[in-house]
Amino acid sequence: MIVSERTLKWALSLYPPLLFQRIWVKKFHDGFRGVDVKISNSVLNRNYNGSIFGGTIYAATDPFYAILFDQLMRRKGYKCRVWLKSASIQYLKPGLTSLYFTIKITDAMIAEAEQALNEHGKFVKAYPMELYNKNGELCATVSNEVYLRLKFPGEKQRVAI
Repeated sequence: MIVSERTLKWALSLYPPLLFQRIWVKKFHDGFRGVDVKISNSVLNRNYNGSIFGGTIYAATDPFYAILFDQLMRRKGYKCRVWLKSASIQYLKPGLTSLYFTIKITDAMIAEAEQALNEHGKFVKAYPMELYNKNGELCATVSNEVYLRLKFPGEKQRVAI
């Protein structure tokens, strides 16, 4: 479904798997061209070393490329299935403070997805993310492989993130 940036920000911020891990959507950029996310270090997501649990970091990065591409393609009239196909993470430094990341979708990224959908009916590509602490130090890098596929005729819409 097509929703506004503000509606989706609040829906995801209150979505229990994100809320209880203290993952907060700070802002969706205009036209779903990006998102700013904060992961707060809390007693609910802290490991025995006092840093943010790796699973929380992984969960925080999981849905956003798929959500952004889904909203962008819907606005362009595409009827697609969109989901995260695979992901990998590299932990570089303990997340002892809150962590932050920003994702931006460029015109070139959208054009590449559109071309693949028009020519092949599907698009698969990995995109990087970098997570920083409040001091600007790089703490983790993530690669998310996004999968978009045109819906088959008669296929019912389901949300899969």
